[in-house]
Amino acid sequence: MKKNKFTALTLIASMALLSLTACNPGNAETGAKQSDGDVDVVIGTANGSLCLAPLHIAIDNGYFEEEFKAAGVTWRVEEIDLGNISELVASEKIDASTQLAGAMIPQIDNGLEIAFTAGLHTGCTKYYVKDTSIKSVADLKGKKIGVPAIGDSSVIALKRKLFDEGIGVTTDNLEVEWVVYALTDLPLALENGAIDVAALHDPVAYSAEQEYGFTKILDLSTDEKFANEYCCMAFVTQKLADTNPKAAAAYTRAMLKASAFVEANPREAAKIQLDNNQCSGDLDVNASLLESYNYGPSVSIASTTINDAATELIRIGELKADDPKVFIDKAFKTFEGVPDTFVYSDGKFEEK
Repeated sequence: MKKNKFTALTLIASMALLSLTACNPGNAETGAKQSDGDVDVVIGTANGSLCLAPLHIAIDNGYFEEEFKAAGVTWRVEEIDLGNISELVASEKIDASTQLAGAMIPQIDNGLEIAFTAGLHTGCTKYYVKDTSIKSVADLKGKKIGVPAIGDSSVIALKRKLFDEGIGVTTDNLEVEWVVYALTDLPLALENGAIDVAALHDPVAYSAEQEYGFTKILDLSTDEKFANEYCCMAFVTQKLADTNPKAAAAYTRAMLKASAFVEANPREAAKIQLDNNQCSGDLDVNASLLESYNYGPSVSIASTTINDAATELIRIGELKADDPKVFIDKAFKTFEGVPDTFVYSDGKFEEK
């Protein structure tokens, strides 16, 4: 049974990485939303990822429809490959979506024209070892660290933690070895001893821990340094922010509402994803994972997250920018009419 659960959850991650499934056309509420003609906002979405719950819920529960209608904005959703966000933004194929902030900060530093607008949930990334002599990040000097990609958010976060421990992470002083594997292959690489550490995102992290009994040495959802930082954030393109702030505000409000709904109703959110074929897996496991993250959304805390991460990455030498404030002004936008957060209770949203 455990093996079957591991296989099922690994399939979820594979689907998230490859974006193999199409956006469910049954989710369309209005013709304007799905029309082939020009619209004000194209929202990039992908099925298969549990962590995209707020994006899915905003579609399924009608929060996009509600907010865009109130703002007089036309919109539609577009199935995308989450790994091609940069290309899609550069080619103006999408105007908004969600993504792991850690992976996008260096890309913004390199000219990617997006701005974060709200934080959606805290860490879903964990780091495991098989060798129990490795007790913490402080023991990783000289170790092989398996990661899904060199630009992955798990690498950005771990560099910050390693730097705190005095372990070199720069090109001219690199005291660990980064080894790239497909996310779903990382658990086996760790089990076989090809790497000393595996950086894993849920649900692969959860399933690998259950299947292999790996020792967790860092969990971004509970670590003191990262527990109050958002890993996944809503973003809009700089073009949308500048030319249609009403649309950007409506998108952000809908995402805040959707995240608040997930925080209040993780099991119902998991069921909605399963019912709409937006995620595979087991309802109990999916609900438990959603509940384990903090889906309480915030604009201000998201801004602080980007500021803290950028400040440290500049100090490490990972960014070309030399002033965190200048970077934040470019990488984070706020809009009139958007509250810091929403709280969902008894079927109603309250602005905070």
